[in-house]
Amino acid sequence: MKRISVWLMAAALLLFCSVPVMAAKAIKLGGLFDITGGTGSVGTPYAQGVRDYVRFINENGGINGAKIDLDDVDYAYKIPQAVAAYKKFKSEKVIAIQGWGTGDTEALSPLIKKDKIPYFSASYSEHLTNPAVTPYNFMVGTTYADQARVALKFIKDTWTDKSRNPRVAFIYNDTGFGRSPFFTVTYQGHHFPGAEDYAKEIGVDLVAKPIIGLRALDATPQLLNMKKADPDYAICQETSVMATILKDAKKLKLRTKFFALNWAMSGKVASLAGDAAEGCYWTNPFCIWEDNGPGVEEAKAISEKYHPGKKQIVNYFQGFTAMKVMAAAMRNVKGEITGEKLKAALENLKDFDTGGLTAVPISFSEKSHKGSMGLRIYQIQKGKFVPIKKVVLTR
Repeated sequence: MKRISVWLMAAALLLFCSVPVMAAKAIKLGGLFDITGGTGSVGTPYAQGVRDYVRFINENGGINGAKIDLDDVDYAYKIPQAVAAYKKFKSEKVIAIQGWGTGDTEALSPLIKKDKIPYFSASYSEHLTNPAVTPYNFMVGTTYADQARVALKFIKDTWTDKSRNPRVAFIYNDTGFGRSPFFTVTYQGHHFPGAEDYAKEIGVDLVAKPIIGLRALDATPQLLNMKKADPDYAICQETSVMATILKDAKKLKLRTKFFALNWAMSGKVASLAGDAAEGCYWTNPFCIWEDNGPGVEEAKAISEKYHPGKKQIVNYFQGFTAMKVMAAAMRNVKGEITGEKLKAALENLKDFDTGGLTAVPISFSEKSHKGSMGLRIYQIQKGKFVPIKKVVLTR
């Protein structure tokens, strides 16, 4: 009997060892990116940051042993294509999505809520951060409205002419993205005030509201009209067209000082604008290549590995950070990752240290999906970005 039992045990052990170990189930993610559309100049490096961090994760053991399967789509900044891509993602049973623009995120939000799929938008529109309205939307960047309010407060605090209020212009493109920082947004029955109301509250006079398209090749007509109002400052919600705005403002000899919100400025934009960018301010919740910190060094090392010799602009770090934060929450999920479990893990992510990738640590809660409550104000001085103030906001 003993001899038979030993042989049976040996056979069972041999059988067990010959069966291949099943790999952990892949984590399916969707990626909605603008590569060729109106915001492709900033969307392309953002997408690269997301892809690179996914690649880095997969080459280093995955998330708790599971690799990430990222299916990303270039929707060219068109809402119908975004909806079609979302349906594709849903059919593939993705558990989360790295998304992009304001208009498409607004259109998808009711579907995201119904399907319980956590969605990281690269739109930092404030009305997408309230869990009572958009429970599955999360945001890593500081909201556009908060950025514009910070710019206005900086203008007011540094204003020295006691005979009058500072005068500002809001320059924007006529899209949900463009309008979001400045004007009240009514979304799903809720009202979200913008910086226009805040300007009145603190005593800053809004004197002009030029609309300049995302791909405008000439901004002189709008700037000539703005010149008549003679603003002291212009706060700009644009992307790479900011270079055209700055160059045309210099040609017209405008005395107005410019304040770029985060998507309107980068090393590339500054280079395109040349000396016309001198003195321009910038609200930036993220790091730039010249910054330091363990998270920044990690991102630069990963970029160097996959894109040797390339100096990345801020938008790369934005995408990289969005994926890093999502991955941190995934690691805290017990067992199989589902949309509901990931939402709960994100809402329990407190003071996540990005190692300098963001100006402040990232936190979410059941009451707020505003991840970042801080930023740095930079100014271009002698062709370089100089940090002149760090601002930490309260919820």
